[in-house]
Amino acid sequence: MNPNLRNFALWAIIALLLIALFSMFQTAPAQTGSREVPYSQFLREVDAGRVKDVVVTGNRLTGTYLENNNTFQTYSPVIDDNLLDRLQSKNVAVTARPETDGSSGFLSYLGTLLPMLLILGVWLFFMRQMQGGSRGAMGFGKSKAKLLTEAHGRVTFDDVAGVDEAKQDLEEIVEFLRDPQKFQRLGGKIPRGVLLVGPPGTGKTLLARSVAGEANVPFFTISGSDFVEMFVGVGASRVRDMFEQAKKNAPCIIFIDEIDAVGRHRGAGLGGGNDEREQTLNQLLVEMDGFEANEGIILIAATNRPDVLDPALLRPGRFDRQVVVPNPDIVGRERILKVHARNVPLAPNVDLKVLARGTPGFSGADLMNLVNEAALMAARRNKRVVTMQEFEDAKDKIMMGAERRSSAMTEAEKKLTAYHEAGHAITALNVAVADPLHKATIIPRGRALGMVMQLPEGDRYSMSYKWMISRLCIMMGGRVAEELTFGKENITSGASSDIEQATKLARAMVTQWGFSDELGQVAYGENQQEVFLGHSVSQSKNVSEATAQKIDNEVRRLIDEAYTQARTILTEKHDEFVALAEGLLEYETLTGEEIKALIRGEKPARDLGDDSPPSRGSAVPKAGARPASKGDEPEGGLEPQPH
Repeated sequence: MNPNLRNFALWAIIALLLIALFSMFQTAPAQTGSREVPYSQFLREVDAGRVKDVVVTGNRLTGTYLENNNTFQTYSPVIDDNLLDRLQSKNVAVTARPETDGSSGFLSYLGTLLPMLLILGVWLFFMRQMQGGSRGAMGFGKSKAKLLTEAHGRVTFDDVAGVDEAKQDLEEIVEFLRDPQKFQRLGGKIPRGVLLVGPPGTGKTLLARSVAGEANVPFFTISGSDFVEMFVGVGASRVRDMFEQAKKNAPCIIFIDEIDAVGRHRGAGLGGGNDEREQTLNQLLVEMDGFEANEGIILIAATNRPDVLDPALLRPGRFDRQVVVPNPDIVGRERILKVHARNVPLAPNVDLKVLARGTPGFSGADLMNLVNEAALMAARRNKRVVTMQEFEDAKDKIMMGAERRSSAMTEAEKKLTAYHEAGHAITALNVAVADPLHKATIIPRGRALGMVMQLPEGDRYSMSYKWMISRLCIMMGGRVAEELTFGKENITSGASSDIEQATKLARAMVTQWGFSDELGQVAYGENQQEVFLGHSVSQSKNVSEATAQKIDNEVRRLIDEAYTQARTILTEKHDEFVALAEGLLEYETLTGEEIKALIRGEKPARDLGDDSPPSRGSAVPKAGARPASKGDEPEGGLEPQPH
């Protein structure tokens, strides 16, 4: 039965019960408006001949006056045998009625039961709502897997771009469901499970939805967090119920999103709640590949943390395939942009290939956000199409944060910020290896008072020693610029973000990547990633006190050498450094090409009254940027300082 129709019927029954209860306690229509009079006055009115008729109901007397037809009622205190004679002598019409008139025996019982039935009905209604329908208390053990239908919005493989290898593996699953004999005649068996692995935003869930749109078989979807709830044993019960539903609809597909919520490594957890999760995982392992075969049921799961999953869950026979869904390359980014820009009117100057080349490291979700932000900006500016300028501004907003032009900065703070950012930019232009400068600004964005942004020219899959040493030098450029310009006693806390990033990079160079001759090619300490309950919490450090001291010394040496190199560059390029700082004070925001022009002694071409940078002339292809990641943050995040 339709849930909406069921709820409507239940509310209608409650309304009818309320109406019946209300009507039963109403007085008779004839009594409405009657004036109650004393019995003695009633007798005087009868003797005076002013009463027209009387209705006798037990000891209650109701009647009508002769003159004005007003009604009255009274009660006889005792049974008066002479009353009937007195009424007849005055020609009063007398009518006698039994006391139960207007209220039958059934209605009397109903009047007693109605309030109880009403309370019981309301209680049952709210209990059904709280427990998710008519399943009652046993409903907690039922699976929450939802059957995906066309009403949820059909997604096909045409809507997925940029992950061709992953899509090919899933297309094979769909083809197997459509024509199993094609594979079985050569002895092939259908894969039991497919695990989609990749960073957030790469399209794992979208791939699963596209399988549902292409397969034309029942597709059940559930989240890993939907299994374990408040009652003990609920998780295992829901796993059993989910596979029972799947068996009835085989061949079918079950999709579990964020499976790491239930499939995490067993054995080292803390607290009783972990036992419940392990029980759920054990039931899932048995259902996937136990004594009973589940032919025709394919399990697809998605996670961005495969390292915390239990090994028993990952073995062949359960998840036969692990499909990696990485961030797209330049070709994939262009295809993804085409998909998201299908319904966006673009200006002729928008080149999606240029956008793709300028967005290394972007995931599919990042690219979708870029297109959406550009469309919103064009709408706010009352434009009919989205131009390259909107993509440029949207990229800056995503990459550096929204502008805070309302932030009140003093002239001293503005000057300090300009020289700080100029220090980063000049060192970036003069180190051995560096990504091209994209933009420098002293307009507050996000939490920073200003920043210098670099964009890589292509996808980077590894980092060289020379590149990392140059990064350290660029990070130190802001603090060195403050010291050279304002003196050591006037340096500020604005370089805190630079120092933190430099320390992380230098420590990783020493402890993880073997870039220290003193410590050699050895990995020291445990992996500095997230600690997950039940897995990494039991690990211990494998570094002695003496080695820890050497690590600290090497980190200090790398940062000090970078500081010295930055000081040398800014001292030798002092004129260029000052020219750029003065240019930032005048223009507030400069592109990479404008920075180079200022250093050559040329002024940027700006329209009068236009504070925004031109949409052309960036050092790298415009529109799009890689979001800041560890070791690749924008330099110059000069943070607000306490006064």
